[in-house]
Amino acid sequence: MKRIKSATASLFASALLVAVAMPAQAAGFPDKPIEMTVLFGGSAQTTAQVLANLMAKQLSQPVVAVSRTGGGGAIGYTYVHGTKPDGYNIVWNSNSISTSHYRGNMKIGYKDFTPIARISLEVPAVAVNADSGWKTLEDMVKGAKKSGKPLKVGISGFGSFTHLTSAALFKRLGLHVIYVPYGEGRAPAELLGHRVDVAVQWPNQFVGEAKAGKLNILCVTSAERIALLPETPACSEAGAKGLDITMWRGLAAPAGTPPEVIAKLQAAAKAAVASPDFQKAGESLGFAPAYLPAKDFGNEIKNDDAEISQLMTSLNLAKKK
Repeated sequence: MKRIKSATASLFASALLVAVAMPAQAAGFPDKPIEMTVLFGGSAQTTAQVLANLMAKQLSQPVVAVSRTGGGGAIGYTYVHGTKPDGYNIVWNSNSISTSHYRGNMKIGYKDFTPIARISLEVPAVAVNADSGWKTLEDMVKGAKKSGKPLKVGISGFGSFTHLTSAALFKRLGLHVIYVPYGEGRAPAELLGHRVDVAVQWPNQFVGEAKAGKLNILCVTSAERIALLPETPACSEAGAKGLDITMWRGLAAPAGTPPEVIAKLQAAAKAAVASPDFQKAGESLGFAPAYLPAKDFGNEIKNDDAEISQLMTSLNLAKKK
């Protein structure tokens, strides 16, 4: 009996020590560099570096953006999921947490991560070679139907966010297409080289060539026009009624990360997003700073996951179970 009491007392003491240690650990957080895993290159990598530098100023510790690309984000998500939930390994996440999961690239999903904050919103744009003569989405639809040939549509990769966006768009337009994956940042070159007829990608990739008269940007996939392209219509107003697809980017940590640690990371992220440097980066890179705290961000991820699951299933992009 004494042994049982002794063991019980020991367990209670250990639990008490853990309960006391967790806030103490959070109080000293961070006391070493934080690693931010970046899932994609291009503007995602550039934005992550800007964010990391600004958060480092708030946290008084380096925040190191480390590229772990591949598998539509699966490689990076899997790595961070396998790290200790202490706040020293976070991921620059996006809707890809759901697209990669339902595509079958990884078993883990959004529930395996704790949201920290939403950081920004990005809207894909639809562009064509100016040589095509297509200046509007309606021109493209008429031209494609008249030719009787399937459109070659450039995307970042099969199962990627741009693939999902493209599939939703062209299903609404009733066009037969062939998807052609290319490397990140290759959209303008693929269009100019006539290897694809249409490309769906981030607007900043197209702006320079559009200003030079080499590409025509037909529409953007959000419900409304965006600040970077105020003269370019939303696809929904240009003929693809009801289309509203936007990518969010934010930060998350492995599930189980202490709330006190999440709160410190969230505060640093909020200050970074509100800074003039981040606002300026948004203007040059084509994203909209759009901070949301952890709780609201978590609700958005949950709702978005359900919508992506339904959309990918309806478009036959989800892995068959």
